Amino acid sequence: MVDSGNPSVTKGNAKIIKKVIIFALVFVAGITFAGTFSYALKMSNQEEFCTSCHSMQMVFQEYQQSLHYKNGSGVSATCSDCHVPKQFWPKMGAKLSAYKDVLHEFLGTIDTWEKLDKHRWDMANMVWDKMRANGSRECRSCHAFDKMDLSEQDRSARRKHGLAVDQDKSCIDCHQGIVHSLPDEPDVG
Repeated sequence: MVDSGNPSVTKGNAKIIKKVIIFALVFVAGITFAGTFSYALKMSNQEEFCTSCHSMQMVFQEYQQSLHYKNGSGVSATCSDCHVPKQFWPKMGAKLSAYKDVLHEFLGTIDTWEKLDKHRWDMANMVWDKMRANGSRECRSCHAFDKMDLSEQDRSARRKHGLAVDQDKSCIDCHQGIVHSLPDEPDVG
């Protein structure tokens, strides 16, 4: 028979109850963090979020004039489709590196067309270098060479895409200025 007044039984039960409560709290905190984190990632990939900064309004106007925004098929690519990787770790890298964009928003680095044009060459080359380094990964999440029906393309595109596959070219090697205006190359010297 168990003595309910036995202090060792009460201490044992208290330890178990304490462990269960700690586990439950950690579990609930983990679920809450994961849900909040997932929601924040989702919301920060929305076009409304991307264009909420004053400095992004100008590049958003350029985007609205592009085939990635409005086209015959009705399929539209948003800012995050082109600028945020789909894979988790590259996405986290992109999100963390966005701190500099927030900083430059506060500093007013590109808050006018003149300032944007002054910095456009450097910004474009930074993006192009990143795209070359990852094989235009974000482009290829929609435009895969192995899914292209080259026979449906005009002669020039068919030839160029065939060469691009053979030479392992990145999309950005040929397709610059598709969405955002091409920068003027700075004067050297």
